[in-house]
Amino acid sequence: MAAAVALTGCQRGSSNAPAPSTTGPGGCPAVQAEARAAVARAEQSETAWTGPTTGPSAVSGRTIVFVAQTMTNPGVAGVAHGLREAARVIGWQVRVIDGGGSPAGIQAAMGEAVALRPSGIVIGGFDPGSTSQQVAAAGAAGIPLVGWHAVAAPGPSRRPPLFTNVTTRVEDVAGISAQWIIAHSGGRAGVVLFTDASVPFAKRKSDLIRAKLATCAGVRLLAYENIPIPDASSRTPREVASLLARFPGAWTHSVAINDLYFADAAPAFRAAGRKGTGPPFNIGAGDGDPSAFQRINSGQYQSATVPEPLTQQGWQIVDEFNRAFSGRPASGYVAPTHVSTAANSAGATSWDPPGYREAYRRIWGR
Repeated sequence: MAAAVALTGCQRGSSNAPAPSTTGPGGCPAVQAEARAAVARAEQSETAWTGPTTGPSAVSGRTIVFVAQTMTNPGVAGVAHGLREAARVIGWQVRVIDGGGSPAGIQAAMGEAVALRPSGIVIGGFDPGSTSQQVAAAGAAGIPLVGWHAVAAPGPSRRPPLFTNVTTRVEDVAGISAQWIIAHSGGRAGVVLFTDASVPFAKRKSDLIRAKLATCAGVRLLAYENIPIPDASSRTPREVASLLARFPGAWTHSVAINDLYFADAAPAFRAAGRKGTGPPFNIGAGDGDPSAFQRINSGQYQSATVPEPLTQQGWQIVDEFNRAFSGRPASGYVAPTHVSTAANSAGATSWDPPGYREAYRRIWGR
């Protein structure tokens, strides 16, 4: 509680406490040791498959419609790519309908999807509550729904009615993002957090990041920047320039609920003469789109990201539908968090862990 109270005054850098020291012993030895161990695990690239190894054989002749929030979102597009890849292996047809990012467009796309009477529909990156009439129509028609980032938690959902929701755990993503800062800084950091508080999921993620950072006495939250994602391209450069003026030496690290903030921040850092390799050292707590990997690998104002295994999640969606069609429960699998840096990404532009293709092929008999 004391940590939470201490953070309540940190909106947009209102704290006037002394800047954290970047030398000497860390400010939280036990927390720092735990963070180092967690980050070391998360940075491993050659990990063993921990997902399902048993399940029903492939059901034939099915059609899946993927309703996308917008295909300009790299995360949504990456999952759609994985879905198509897996569908070719299992022998199904896939159709993608782009909602275009607007409420009206998403509702129209869902309406079109239901009218096609497919075997299943994917809720691709939007709140099912925004299409409640279409979701009800799908239920009445007996069409199972599988979500991707559709609700906050992974797994089956009764309200809204989803056979399952495929996503990483927001608690894990938030936690490892904060632990990366604690470990990377040696327990001494001045942090700026970028979020979109208008989105409940994003606000919860940023609140969890704040709480985890507060477990280290040597980490100070300099500013909590609430910038709605639609305004990020116009507002982020101005806010970053202001923050650099206010905290020229104290600002050592940043964390954002989505990598895109650092794409928009880069011009302001560059104009201020900051080196692309930091400080501030920046980590994105979400998605891990190709542009984020490009910034990380080229040392351009981003040091790390906590990426979603997008292609793998597309394969998982196919497997979850196959379980639904076979009258079996959802797999319950949740992908573990991973931290990608220039040191472990080997020049890749996405996080594509090993083992899942072979595992799903064995399950399906393909």
